[in-house]
Amino acid sequence: MRILITNDDGINAPGLKVLDAIAQDIAGPDGEVWTVAPAFEQSGVAHKISYTHPMMIARLGARRYAAEGSPADCVLAGLHDVMTDAKPDLVLSGVNRGNNAGENALYSGTLGGAMEAALQGLPAIALSQYLGPTNYDPDIQFETAAAHGTQTVRALLDRGLWDGDDYRLFYNVNFPPVRAADVKGLKVCAQGYRRDAFFGVQPHKSPGGKKFLWITGGPQNTPTAPGTDVALNLDGYIAVTPMRADLTAHDTLAELKESLE
Repeated sequence: MRILITNDDGINAPGLKVLDAIAQDIAGPDGEVWTVAPAFEQSGVAHKISYTHPMMIARLGARRYAAEGSPADCVLAGLHDVMTDAKPDLVLSGVNRGNNAGENALYSGTLGGAMEAALQGLPAIALSQYLGPTNYDPDIQFETAAAHGTQTVRALLDRGLWDGDDYRLFYNVNFPPVRAADVKGLKVCAQGYRRDAFFGVQPHKSPGGKKFLWITGGPQNTPTAPGTDVALNLDGYIAVTPMRADLTAHDTLAELKESLE
């Protein structure tokens, strides 16, 4: 199996090393793992592509490249420049430092990479590691993802749904903020919504008197509705959410047709 991996934390991020190990396990001794990741951190860029300016790409080693762009850019670079001899069989994005559950999914560059792969017609999985009081120490932050990542990806490949629709399925996986031995299992779930986790801004003045704004986020440990991703993560479960890039609110179509047409 040929696997392309990327992330949004950057080419030197520890989570990418964890993802590489997962990908190597999945690819097997006769497979190939190719890395095309951002040259610097791209957290929060969602599905951004560098449409109006070029990006530099550099070969760092065998099957390892860094691109000055977003995760979606890196997927495009991987498919249409680096791996032109044959497309990958699978694209993995992550392992992100921090959760991409709930409303975070909408901002996530990690998901942006997986989404672009799906739009390019390829199977794709985004993986993120939720952080909390029991796993915030840098030495153990990715322990759970490392211990359960290969099994989770294999389960999706073997028993997940993979379609060929125009907006094809891709998967968002969030590992819970607990030690590896405390994981309760895997649950398939919907994306949740934290009602008090809005992003905002915090103004600061530079020494020269200019005003700068830092983006601020809300609390991450508030459960979403029962059975949705954040709630399950906080209860110790691996949360697997099937997603599509189709943004249509299908539940409103019939009522709107009746009232507007």
